[in-house]
Amino acid sequence: MRASVTHTPVARASLAAAAALALIGVTAGCTAQAAGSEEKVPPVRISPTSPGPHKPSEDAGDAKPSESPTASATPKKPRVLMTRGDTGRKVRELQARLRALKHFGRAPTGYYGSVTAAAVSAFQGAHGLPRTGKADTATWRKLRSLTDAPTRDELYPPTTLPVAKPDPRCLTGRVLCISKKSRTLSWMVDGKVLSSMDVRFGSQYTPTREGTFSVYWKSRHHVSTIYDTPMPYAMFFSGGQAVHYSADFAARGYSGASHGCVNVRDEAKIANVFAQVRTGDRVVIYW
Repeated sequence: MRASVTHTPVARASLAAAAALALIGVTAGCTAQAAGSEEKVPPVRISPTSPGPHKPSEDAGDAKPSESPTASATPKKPRVLMTRGDTGRKVRELQARLRALKHFGRAPTGYYGSVTAAAVSAFQGAHGLPRTGKADTATWRKLRSLTDAPTRDELYPPTTLPVAKPDPRCLTGRVLCISKKSRTLSWMVDGKVLSSMDVRFGSQYTPTREGTFSVYWKSRHHVSTIYDTPMPYAMFFSGGQAVHYSADFAARGYSGASHGCVNVRDEAKIANVFAQVRTGDRVVIYW
């Protein structure tokens, strides 16, 4: 027989309180367990430089400034195409194009010397390019854009310097028209230039006479009786002065001078003219 338990009002109140505490403990225990389970997952730690949880941190190391495809590279210098000491047709074309723009005051020679370097430098300065005096890719591109392709006559003109405008006395008849200013001789017939060539004159002590003369004697293999020097293809026009081929002129250029004669340095040209000129044809020498 189980003994009956009688609960006083105080006991009943204690039992009710204990039951309430038990219920609260279960609920708190579930919440605590859930929180405990989440703490077992390592938390995501975001450093100040991390790209954030939406982007793997490895990506940050892929784009280094030095490896970036868009990183600025050092500009390449223009490649030098022609410079001092170079020779050939390309140099001749360079000179012809510079001459068309008034930067090169001579006929193309095909040799890149100090005069050509100065002309290139002047062109570069006029168009905002570095004044190196060397024909690089940038200079050549700009020069070609401003000029037409030179003709054969522009590449291979008959004289070193431009032929001067003919003196009015040269415009009729058969004339050896000789300009001291341009240092050129033009063989003209009825105002038409048939051939032109470079010439040089006497020094200040033995000057070449100026004026209008006539060829009075031709001597194919002449030798000077005064200086004992060859004067082939000589065409005498005033005393001992003549137009003739000069090997010294061909070798030394304008660094020398004659004893008053008109020297020609292109033997083939003067030979051709010698065959055409007649005794009595005029010779006009002027500035």
